Amino acid sequence: MTEEDPKSSPLRAVVGLGLIVVLILGVLFVMHELQHAAAIQDCVASGRTNCAPIPSGHG
Repeated sequence: MTEEDPKSSPLRAVVGLGLIVVLILGVLFVMHELQHAAAIQDCVASGRTNCAPIPSGHG
């Protein structure tokens, strides 16, 4: 038999919520990167030669 500690329940909920938020942010980042890669592939497929983004000179 397991008895739940009433003090640990909110902590588990916050940890679970944090994990879900991190996973959602990770998925959004991957989707953004895939969208960027697809845009470059579309550019190359259309026959252009200047598809790569120009690196910005910071510094």
